Amino acid sequence: MINQIAVIGAGAMGTGIAQVFASFGYETILYDLNQDSLVKSRNKLQDVFNMLVQKGKITDSEAKSSFSRIHFASSLAGVKNADLVIEAIIEKLEVKQSLFKELEGLVSESCILASNTSSLSVTSIASACNRPGRVIGLHFFNPVPLMKLVEIIPAVQTHTATIETCKKLVDGIMKYGVLAKDTPGFIVNKVARPFYSESFRIYEEGIADFATIDWALTEFGGFKMGPFTLTDFIGHDVNYTVTESVWTAFYFDPRYTPAFCQKKLVEAGYLGKKAGKGFYDYSENSQNPSPLQDENLGKSIFHRVHAMLVNEAADTIHRGICTLEDVETAMTKGVNYPKGLMNWGEELGYDYIVELLDGLYDYYHEARYRVSPYLRNKINS
Repeated sequence: MINQIAVIGAGAMGTGIAQVFASFGYETILYDLNQDSLVKSRNKLQDVFNMLVQKGKITDSEAKSSFSRIHFASSLAGVKNADLVIEAIIEKLEVKQSLFKELEGLVSESCILASNTSSLSVTSIASACNRPGRVIGLHFFNPVPLMKLVEIIPAVQTHTATIETCKKLVDGIMKYGVLAKDTPGFIVNKVARPFYSESFRIYEEGIADFATIDWALTEFGGFKMGPFTLTDFIGHDVNYTVTESVWTAFYFDPRYTPAFCQKKLVEAGYLGKKAGKGFYDYSENSQNPSPLQDENLGKSIFHRVHAMLVNEAADTIHRGICTLEDVETAMTKGVNYPKGLMNWGEELGYDYIVELLDGLYDYYHEARYRVSPYLRNKINS
């Protein structure tokens, strides 16, 4: 039974995870070695709870109770009584393995150890532990209090009881828990890659500029942001690193090949909005290009990117990484896609998508455009 939860890392993710669990009645320990980070986290949490009271989302009493359940610790020994520890630290395998080894010497034998990793192998993290059956991936999405999805990723070694406990826990905090096989990118970061990579490919080929591609995907696809605006917002250092990680982990599969145009932005330090410049210029009085609002061009861009997304979702199901239901939930709740990709693909026609991809494959002769057997079976059934 989970009563006390410890969160390792007082950054944006760790702070958000702590807020959610405290709000649902769990005694929560938020640990960070850096005292300044703890102070910033404490102040942020106070501001967030006060804001929720001002907006009428919760009462003053509820805010005070929730905040009182969060305990700040600068010594790792402070997490020793936790029933579940969730790490939200730097995305480096050896650092996470070292942390989990240290945690095993502190917590009880029944304590579950979870990683919030977005792309690293949970199996590799678990391999550093003497009791790997209690290790699991719990991938929350930022901002945690608002995003409803949690990817639940068992390692090869994870016990069934650990999975069941975590699924029940995620359901209890009103999140959508989707079960993903421990493969690179899990569900969301794998399936979403073509939204960026195929858009970058279209841009690099000179078919359209980035403003036009963004317009096409928001105008005809209904996405809240186009890929160039979104990667500027995420940060190209972050987005490129995930792309490169997935590409490498899938043995350099051409479907996940990073784009040179994004790599050069990272090399130049043009990391997006946080740096003042990415694909777009965010400096004062800057003039960014206007989209060429050509309907035929816009629809062709949307259909090409959309076909790649549907194909990636289909192949994720085909490989047994997740169920059809979970890939639909993951993409609508994790990255706010307008519709579940498989349902969306069916609306537009699986036969049309297969024909489009086969045409791209015939033209380019690149494996990135190979059609998933799952889609072929759909149109042949």
